[in-house]
Amino acid sequence: MNIRTNPLRDAICFALATGTLAASGAVLAQEQPSTTNQQATTLDRIEVTGTRIRQVDLETAQPVLTISRQDIEKQGFQSVADILQNISATGTPPISRASPLSAGELAGGTYISLRNLGAQRTLVLLNGRRLGISTSGFADVSTIPAVAVERIEVLKDGASSIYGSDAIAGVINVITRSNYEGAAASAYFGQYSEGDGDITKGDFVIGFTGDRGSITAAAEWAEEDQVAASARPYSAFPRSSFHPTDNWTPVGQFGGFVTTATTPVPGLPAGTRVVLRDGGNPRVITDYIRQDLNTGTCVGATEATGCTPGSTLHKSNTNLQTDLRTPLERRSLYVDGIFDITDNVRFRTNLLYAYRSTDRTVAGYPMQAASFATPMSATSYFNPTGQTITNWWRRTWEVPRVSTAELTQYRFSGAFEGSFEFADRLFDWDVSYLHNDNKQLQSTYGNLNLPNTRLAVGPSFLDPVTGQVRCGTPTAPVAGCVPFNPFLPFGRTGAGGLTGNTALQNYLFQEEHARGDTSTTVIAANLAGTIFALPAGDLGFAVGVENRKEDGEFVPDALAVTGASTNLSSGPTRGSYSVDEIYAELQIPILADVPFAQELSLNIASRFSDYDTFGETTNNKFGLKWKPIDSLLVRGTYADGFRAPTIADLYGGGSQTFSFFTDPCDTVFGSSASNAQTRANCRNGVGGQGALGAQADSYRQLGQGFTPVGAPNQQTPVAFTSGSNPTLTPELSKSQTIGAVWSPSFVEGLNLSLDWWKIRIADTIVADSPNNILNDCYVLGIASRCSSALFTRDPVLGIPTVTFGGQNAGFRKVEGFDFDVAYRWTTETMGNFSIVSNSTYTAKDYFVATNAAVYPTSAVGFTSTFRIRSNLNLGWQKDSWGVSWISRYYSGMKEGCTYLIPGSTTPNLECDEIVFAPTGALRPDGTPASSISRRRTVGSNTFNDVQIRYEAPWNATIAVGANNVFDRVGPVMYTQPSANVSYYGGFDIGRFIYMKYTQRF
Repeated sequence: MNIRTNPLRDAICFALATGTLAASGAVLAQEQPSTTNQQATTLDRIEVTGTRIRQVDLETAQPVLTISRQDIEKQGFQSVADILQNISATGTPPISRASPLSAGELAGGTYISLRNLGAQRTLVLLNGRRLGISTSGFADVSTIPAVAVERIEVLKDGASSIYGSDAIAGVINVITRSNYEGAAASAYFGQYSEGDGDITKGDFVIGFTGDRGSITAAAEWAEEDQVAASARPYSAFPRSSFHPTDNWTPVGQFGGFVTTATTPVPGLPAGTRVVLRDGGNPRVITDYIRQDLNTGTCVGATEATGCTPGSTLHKSNTNLQTDLRTPLERRSLYVDGIFDITDNVRFRTNLLYAYRSTDRTVAGYPMQAASFATPMSATSYFNPTGQTITNWWRRTWEVPRVSTAELTQYRFSGAFEGSFEFADRLFDWDVSYLHNDNKQLQSTYGNLNLPNTRLAVGPSFLDPVTGQVRCGTPTAPVAGCVPFNPFLPFGRTGAGGLTGNTALQNYLFQEEHARGDTSTTVIAANLAGTIFALPAGDLGFAVGVENRKEDGEFVPDALAVTGASTNLSSGPTRGSYSVDEIYAELQIPILADVPFAQELSLNIASRFSDYDTFGETTNNKFGLKWKPIDSLLVRGTYADGFRAPTIADLYGGGSQTFSFFTDPCDTVFGSSASNAQTRANCRNGVGGQGALGAQADSYRQLGQGFTPVGAPNQQTPVAFTSGSNPTLTPELSKSQTIGAVWSPSFVEGLNLSLDWWKIRIADTIVADSPNNILNDCYVLGIASRCSSALFTRDPVLGIPTVTFGGQNAGFRKVEGFDFDVAYRWTTETMGNFSIVSNSTYTAKDYFVATNAAVYPTSAVGFTSTFRIRSNLNLGWQKDSWGVSWISRYYSGMKEGCTYLIPGSTTPNLECDEIVFAPTGALRPDGTPASSISRRRTVGSNTFNDVQIRYEAPWNATIAVGANNVFDRVGPVMYTQPSANVSYYGGFDIGRFIYMKYTQRF
């Protein structure tokens, strides 16, 4: 293969390196160290992310950014997860460290969502091979040790033709160190200026090289402490310090019950919520008073009602027991080995062990008897009414809910790699095996055991011998039971109270354990080289085959599965799928060294995939690279993409639920009441399914009690099943990019690039619902949605029994621009300077999650979809000293709100925008319907980071710095994007000061 050089090489290398996060001090690709220190051989040509054709020339038609080893060391963010989250092309984190209420198998992990399209649409590779995923298709990047990373390449383009499923939004390829010689150890410590959130980290890397190979080992340990929500004003209250008394929960740690005709409180009518007065006797009915239920009207208030502040009396602030930043511990060991079997054949292996543990704390459980059929017995010693109390409540404040999510990853990758010559041409080949196993253990404490709770509030009596209250009756005591008095408030000790009562706490609460195990196994073979020479250069190719199997399960604790706990319940998820794939790629030179075409080349790739679940799919990609002059590159791509349904999509555990819905065949509140076609579909069925026959002309939806409903959207009297959908098909995407890279000869060291991108996803896999299924069947007449696998009807009453999971419906479309600038210059006396700016502008983000005709609206600028994210890095280096200054910019956002200033007819200053917003529906003439709404706008935010470095003469580096050095606080956001507090979960939560020491040996 010929090696070409020209004046544009700097610009192309810049294009590969652009997009590097502002916190990184990005450098150009040609300044990064090679992944090997040995002499160049035929094995040392580079496979750039996005193509399988190995080459020395880094120029490609697709935008790739690079984060180098130096970039990682020049910033205060020390985990791969935090580094990737700061890339301007990255969207809102699916689960942030400010989301302690997250549940399920993803809790505790960190997942990257390129283009804000969802982490399951971003493919993560480790040395070009897939990272292990959850049953729902998410790759946890927190398991990758930063000390083992040589560089990170991020392909900001679809690549299903090269890598297969999931590469819709782009590809993250983490490339690890190899051929390292020597040793280095680092220690890092930092904390927020408030004195919390300590991060302690230590790592070590050592390597040996010899005549026939090398071995590199890296180890890392880190511990990140908790930051409590109460430690910051914006998160200390449910609606921030702006409204500190609003939205406190009436299900508090004081306990109480709802009066009825048979359980009255003197002077109060039936249906009154009552609590014990301060200092009152919980067994004396006259000591109960009406509960203050004023939580404020600023949530959901209309323009007519205005807004009044809430009261904290008889209520709880759950943020007092909630995390703002969840604690984390991680440790890992990575080994890379290379053995040169011959001059042209070598064996390379990677081994990774990683462990991650995350704790999450939220307020004690808001136990409500009516939700779990746990009435207090009329003969309970603690019952003040003498009658059965069916609706009592008590938040178990004494026992906050603490969940620990542990993930252990074992990974082995082995590959034989080599090259050979045939017909005077060089070919590269490799045969590889990968096995990645992720094991999860989730432990939860703080949910109530419902059978024990029923006994604890069941019959009880005062034992005259022991003077203790016991469960049961004097003639039939319940052994092992501990009686519970939910009306004794937090802080007061006494018989049956939770405060200080270890025996009762142990009886009501048992630790629950959920476990998961997912594995990825890949066997692959690749061949690349050149076929023959064309006038403009060699025709390059790559072909390969791959077999991949994904196997996984996630099994909740038996208490949750059986409904014997207040924990969120669901059935176990178990399943597997396999895929056989073959791909081919061609690099076709068309023109070279002619006027207006210093180079013109075409890249074509195609991949055929055969899944044992849904069948076959073929995806293609075309890339064009054109250099009209030496200093300018014009590039463009057009690519198919797909995302296969995951194990959870297909085989997720189902759970029973009494859903609210409106039956379209209801002749009063359903579409059948006014739509003749719906009536006909209900009568005759669609595709032979769902026919009501003559009953359709008088059919009424039956609600609870099996009586006709009196309003739309009522609860089913029979249990529906919410779960997965084995009939799902892949999401399909089309992506396009057009861009230019310019390195003007009249300004040495200046490089600019601009790329336009657009991604459209059809048949998106979205959450289904009974309303969607029934409307698609009867209103839209979609035969596949009338399948008996989705719903059946009672032959006599006509009641539907619905099973719903995900569905292929609607679409997603995003469009925008990436603009990057880098300018670097050197002075003789002042040192080296650099300016790197990387920006992503999202112009459109449309999402429609239904098959019905709706008018799509763009989500850009709302809640957590930033229109602009931009990073600016200023760097200076002279002799042993270096400084980095980084600015991370987020544009302003909007969120909905509707309330007024109390007693005023003018909007609250927080609700500063009135708009005519589309409702999503269409008028009869096809135009979008709209309504007046108010929005709250918040301004842009910029976080600044600084680091000062000194290269000590004893071969050490000392660095001190501060992330968010000006202690910038983001805006209050009541919609709680990616958080469980009134704040955006991706923002900094204070000034973080750190020091890092690295000693090389």
